[in-house]
Amino acid sequence: MIRTAVVSSVLIAGLLIALPATAVGAAPDAVQTAGPISAADAAPFVGDWTLTLEGPNGPATFDLSIKVEQDKVVGEIKSAELPAQPITDITKADKSLLLRYSFDYQGNQVPTVVSLMPGEEGKTKAQIDFAGGAYVMSGTAAKKEAVK
Repeated sequence: MIRTAVVSSVLIAGLLIALPATAVGAAPDAVQTAGPISAADAAPFVGDWTLTLEGPNGPATFDLSIKVEQDKVVGEIKSAELPAQPITDITKADKSLLLRYSFDYQGNQVPTVVSLMPGEEGKTKAQIDFAGGAYVMSGTAAKKEAVK
């Protein structure tokens, strides 16, 4: 618990230091070539996910929910350190789903991109890019079993 709080504090401090120096307009190629997503395109990603990621300051776990509301794909992400954040900017680049949102930290907006990429053997790769590459976490995404 204390380790998670320390990692969270270091992550956020790193973002605040890097934010002014980061060219937020510079985005990875996948983000630049992203296009709109239909409910049918999002179908393989719809559901609740657990993202198990590793960053420069250690591991972190996020809960991600993706659903279709009135023919629009929306999501929500949260962790023990960050409150739930709604996600409405969702696109697809090749086979990857890209979810963009910003969160406020002490008056500073931190732009964030979550990527879900189908991988080998049915595994899904996950990445969260904070502040245009200032802090990147990578790992896997596992779909949670639907409650019956």
